[in-house]
Amino acid sequence: MSDHSVKKKDKGPAGEKIGLRPSSDKSGQDSRKLQKWLHAFEVRTWRSIVIGTPYFWMFIFFFIPFLIVLKISLAESLMARPPFSDLFTWAGEAQVSIKLVFDSYLILLEDELYIGAYLNSLRIAFVSTLCCLIIGYIIAYGIARSSPARRNILLLLVILPFWTSFLLRVYAWMGLLANHGVINNLLIAIGIIDKPIQMMYSDIALYFVFVYSYLPFMILPLYANLEKLDATLNEASADLGAKPMTTFLTITLPLSVPGIIAGCMLVFIPATGEFVVPTLVGGPDSLMIGRMLVDDFFANRDWPLASSVAVVLLILLVFPFMLYHNYSSKLEKRSR
Repeated sequence: MSDHSVKKKDKGPAGEKIGLRPSSDKSGQDSRKLQKWLHAFEVRTWRSIVIGTPYFWMFIFFFIPFLIVLKISLAESLMARPPFSDLFTWAGEAQVSIKLVFDSYLILLEDELYIGAYLNSLRIAFVSTLCCLIIGYIIAYGIARSSPARRNILLLLVILPFWTSFLLRVYAWMGLLANHGVINNLLIAIGIIDKPIQMMYSDIALYFVFVYSYLPFMILPLYANLEKLDATLNEASADLGAKPMTTFLTITLPLSVPGIIAGCMLVFIPATGEFVVPTLVGGPDSLMIGRMLVDDFFANRDWPLASSVAVVLLILLVFPFMLYHNYSSKLEKRSR
């Protein structure tokens, strides 16, 4: 009698054991919840790593160096090592004295030499960027419309100069543009000119070297943009009776604006602060701010003034592009 009652308590109506299924279901639910939590945690972790890595990189290699340069620009120039005063000094027990010197920035606002160097740098960089845009757009458009077999070869030819040192390429141009260089000797041999043309140490030499050096930076983003355009849009425009120039101005050119902006940024920003090219091929009238910055650092040993030149140059270059990016983001949100 007792055995029969025990068996009834242990077994259910179908002969299965009571109490085992609820415990197994609960453990299965717990394991599934743990797996979901681990999966969500892994996704959040990797997402944070992927998103945070560029910000970490910018913080280490841009923001911290910028703060160091900004600190030096607000110091006083000294004949010491390092050649600038401390920004923070201990004035007493638990007291910190902060000394900010804005003399370097006042020099930049009052000295016509620095103002002229800034304006000259912006002018040369603008003209060089415009030349790179005109030449680079034609080349990028031709590469994007070429066959896939030729496309890879043409892209290889574009990036081929990067396999050689930048300094060696500038020296090669010095040999081409010299008074008794290849170009002048060829023109004299043909009979076009009687005496050498002064091309070295002038704005002409700067534009030649700038365009040659930065042209690939304009071609590559333009090609990446033009290659993605839908060719059927041009065909539809032609079917509707539009001329090739009208199709280019109304369809291709507006759709390639992102590539144009990216290429202009990649050319204009480094060209404005260029130092090597103005030093080697530029003349006394082609004074650029990058050359003055290096001279203030190493020749004059005026680190605060050189740092203020760098800070102002960074603001002039980055701030307008930040405003444009903010404006374009707002337009994109409105369009949505």
